[in-house]
Amino acid sequence: MTDLDPYLESFDIEPGYLDWAAFGPLSGAVRSEASADAELFGTGRRSSIDLVSNRSGEARALLAELLDAADDEVVLQPSTSYGLMHALYGLSGQVLISRAEFPSLTVTATRAAALRGDLAVQWFEPAGGFVTVDAVAEAVTEQTTAVAVSLVDFRTGYLADLAGLRDVIGDRLLIVDAIQGFGAVDADFAAADVVCGNGYKWLRAGRGTGWARFGDRARARIEPVLSGFDGVAGGLPMDEVPPPAPTADAYQVTHPDQLAAARLATALGEVRSAGVAAIAAAVADRADQILFLAERYGVPVATPADRDRRAGIVALAPEPAHAAALAAALANRGVVFTARAGLVRLAAHAGTGEDTMVLLGDALAEFAAGGTW
Repeated sequence: MTDLDPYLESFDIEPGYLDWAAFGPLSGAVRSEASADAELFGTGRRSSIDLVSNRSGEARALLAELLDAADDEVVLQPSTSYGLMHALYGLSGQVLISRAEFPSLTVTATRAAALRGDLAVQWFEPAGGFVTVDAVAEAVTEQTTAVAVSLVDFRTGYLADLAGLRDVIGDRLLIVDAIQGFGAVDADFAAADVVCGNGYKWLRAGRGTGWARFGDRARARIEPVLSGFDGVAGGLPMDEVPPPAPTADAYQVTHPDQLAAARLATALGEVRSAGVAAIAAAVADRADQILFLAERYGVPVATPADRDRRAGIVALAPEPAHAAALAAALANRGVVFTARAGLVRLAAHAGTGEDTMVLLGDALAEFAAGGTW
């Protein structure tokens, strides 16, 4: 048995689930942890409360390890968007963002620019929505102070080249929304200045398990404007208002949800034990299978063919007139997916079973047999 086997065996959901990019059903270990911690919090014993509360520090340490960062660069957040708000609301200058990005970036940046007089959004429209190194190199200007990008494009599954982006933007800030890849993609997170994510998708930890990493350059340039009383050094401030902490703690409002932190720590422990590289390879293999089936049955895709430039998402791109028929064929076979903007998004995890692939193949065969193209 390899280190990956226990991880793969922990996937106990029903066949047909291909919607990991929308929500990750909780792992058995996370479900058990949530139940046990809720019981401990119900005892009223100080030792029990402290035991659960200490999982916050464990979660931060595990995040730092997986991000190749220092512990004090990591802070827990309620969600990815909260972390991005801390980053973008404290930013000045011009931030380069693709118009095709997920709203966690586009909406937050727009709101931040409307509030701050010294921040502007520099929009660009890369081909296919792929934020490639070449597209960024062409769009960046002398006025650009930061580039914000998703690690994995939520529509197509395009995987950004963080190291390549770092090379072309120089010492500008690189802000990354990593929710669609962290724990399932072997990425160079050290190339980014800010990385934000959440555990409710690929980590299988449930909602409320957000986090953010602010590197040295980010902390020097991003003002912690949303910093709350828990974002100061030295504990609870009394009869004074001290400055924000010099660490990533500055980018938080109040104490994290300790039950959520415990779920996150449990999920991160599972990922560390299995190994990110091994998980990423298994996820890529499943994506390969989906692409094979799509090609076999003549279904167009919007996802890059290059394995190095995609993650776990495969976007089927039928003709608009045929999208409803494809969605119906998938639903009829019990395949769970997301349909958005004319694309049918499928997302398999490392533990997605062959029974699910059979259901998908049957659905695509049914669609092809309908003679819709």
